[in-house]
Amino acid sequence: MTKAMGRFAPRIHNDVDARSPKSVARVHSYTRPLRRDLSAAIASARVAIESLSPSVDVGRFAVKRSVGQPLVVEADVFMDGHDQLGVHLLWRAADEQTWNRVPMQHLGNDRWGATFQANRIGLHEFTVEAGLDRFASYREDLRKKQEAGVDISLDAQEARQWLRGCLKRACNRLGRSRALQQEAQRTLEVLQSAAAAETLAYLSSPAAQSLMEGTVAWEFMVRLPAVPLRVERRAASFAHWYELFPRSQSGSVRRHGNFDDVIERLPAVREMGFDVLYFPPIHPIGMTNRKGRNNSLVAQADEPGSPYAIGSEEGGHDAIHPQLGTLEDFRRLIAVARHHDIEIALDFAVQCSPDHPWLRAHPQWFAWRADGSIRYAENPPKKYEDIVGVDFYARIAEGGDAARTLWLALLDVVLFWVKEGVRTFRVDNPHTKPLPFWEWLIAQVQERYPEVIFLSEAFTRPKMMYRLAKLGFTQSYTYFTWREHKQELSDYLNEISCPPVSDFFRPNFFVNTPDINPRFLQVSGRAGFLIRAALASTMSAVWGMYSGFELCEASAVPGKEEYLDSEKYEIRAWDWRRPGNIVAEVTVLNRVRRENPAFHRQEGIRFHRADNDQILMYTRATPERDNVVLIVVSLDPFAEQGANMELPLWEFGLADDGVLQVEDLLHGYRFEWQGKNQHISLSPEHPYSIWRLSSRP
Repeated sequence: MTKAMGRFAPRIHNDVDARSPKSVARVHSYTRPLRRDLSAAIASARVAIESLSPSVDVGRFAVKRSVGQPLVVEADVFMDGHDQLGVHLLWRAADEQTWNRVPMQHLGNDRWGATFQANRIGLHEFTVEAGLDRFASYREDLRKKQEAGVDISLDAQEARQWLRGCLKRACNRLGRSRALQQEAQRTLEVLQSAAAAETLAYLSSPAAQSLMEGTVAWEFMVRLPAVPLRVERRAASFAHWYELFPRSQSGSVRRHGNFDDVIERLPAVREMGFDVLYFPPIHPIGMTNRKGRNNSLVAQADEPGSPYAIGSEEGGHDAIHPQLGTLEDFRRLIAVARHHDIEIALDFAVQCSPDHPWLRAHPQWFAWRADGSIRYAENPPKKYEDIVGVDFYARIAEGGDAARTLWLALLDVVLFWVKEGVRTFRVDNPHTKPLPFWEWLIAQVQERYPEVIFLSEAFTRPKMMYRLAKLGFTQSYTYFTWREHKQELSDYLNEISCPPVSDFFRPNFFVNTPDINPRFLQVSGRAGFLIRAALASTMSAVWGMYSGFELCEASAVPGKEEYLDSEKYEIRAWDWRRPGNIVAEVTVLNRVRRENPAFHRQEGIRFHRADNDQILMYTRATPERDNVVLIVVSLDPFAEQGANMELPLWEFGLADDGVLQVEDLLHGYRFEWQGKNQHISLSPEHPYSIWRLSSRP
């Protein structure tokens, strides 16, 4: 071994003569992988693209946006040296071959950004591409040296040589573009005798920029793997839900309501401002172990049972309860609702009555106990004797195809109702069913009908709720129902209204459900209903209520968050003009939402200082801040509350003593606020105020 090789020479074992063939072989065995590593290193990317946003679990799941909603994409992009980078945002629909390209702008600190807008629903994808932009590098180097008084003649000569080489090669590829080829040829002639200053002037011209974009490829090009984007219709991100039991719409507890009764109710639902009308299951109800009034285990002969005990001899998930009407009646309801700009949403509950036809036709789809009896649905210690669950992985260990046929049958159920005009489904307890099933089913449905919306009714652990949203659920029930205090409300809204959560999770703020009669509403009277309606409708782009809320219905099973005489087990008759109702207030809240784009997206909420824990103050704003709305809500349904509040004048570019133009959106009058410090008082009779703010008259 020579001294010249030094410490970088291959290491030779002492027990082998370095001059022997064996020793040579050992050196080669050491250097062969080194050569492979070296080749890979030379070929590896010089340009780094990192921290792409938005991205859900590094592209494992789709980012969500609504059609026409701009998507802001950012990434860290950099490379060694001082050369200039070219960075593009690429995007396309999943069924397109050609990428749309948008130049990304440098935002500082190696962060780059660009925006695009998809104008049709369905699956899309986007990515970032970057490389060394030799053209921009020559231009920038010449500019800097000229401004510093450095002689650029040699640099300009090198730039001309590079440009001529690029253009000559490009001319061979531009035969189909006669005009572009002629422009390239003229440029070659100009560059032949150009001086240094002329070279820089040309490099800085729009004509050169346009020509280079069509002829010169970036060097050391890198493109990230594409990120999926799910673009959905507007109702996915902005909607007003109203839930009712069709069987309770007749006006009499002695007559089972039907679809014609629901049709009569449609104008009132629309007048309140709701655009999605959701029904619990409308299928035949089983007789075995039928639940009676107030969830009693024994039903009387005239009691209708729970609609969640799906299936009888009259049919299963693709049938309609005979007392509600026929399939033709349902189709007529869909058509009339559409005329009123109302969309009908159905419940998809993957569970069966013991009388469901599937138990006879496909017993292999269900779990059976050791004594041969069917396994009823359970949530220990609760047991639901009128319901049995399906076995999603039935007999897989035995090599059978029961699981496969079950999954396909459930898909057929959803597609059946989609073909009947249903485009929105509320899914019952999806967190108790396999996650792979939902990812598969939703993808299968939306591949055929990308406009279909799925609402997840999963009151469960946060990570499970988020996972369901990532898997494809369009909207989700939330913890809002139990958030009552100032800090927990602001914390929760900050979590779900900002990335990364807002990139995949769309909350639907239901103020109550047939299963949940919140304790706050049980004790707070009319004021409490006003407070919760104001919070839900102004904090979430999608909100909903179960009928009876507008009547301030609060009768509860003692000690439980359940309704007394629940519609889940009996037919109710409602007086829709009952004294003390809040129909007018709900109508105004929905009108304010529609008229102000600040409420049309979940993002854009900010909380502001009010020096009373019973007063919650926040703004909703569009990205352009051309619509800014201030909401102040008292959280106390029993007493008047006041607070000193700090108006965010700085967000309008105003000094602390500046003047804001204010429009009261509840009462229609206008006034001015001068100075950032103001005071407000709210009473139980009027527990909230909503103002539109502007810095200009």
